[in-house]
Amino acid sequence: MSDSCDYFREHAIVATRKARALPAGPAKRKQRTVARVYHLLSREAAFAPNIHHLDEFRAAQRLERQITGTG
Repeated sequence: MSDSCDYFREHAIVATRKARALPAGPAKRKQRTVARVYHLLSREAAFAPNIHHLDEFRAAQRLERQITGTG
């Protein structure tokens, strides 16, 4: 993973797999939203990488930790 685009894409893949494993309900919808955010960040980072993406990335990570209950 040499650049932020690949980094965000890998997080999107992992988040999507987590969402697929969850039973139907609010947690699954939130996890799918997190996966979409990571995917959008990877697409934006492909065009113009900058540090502004880090704030959105950290917000998505916080939401993902709340969903899984580890933070």
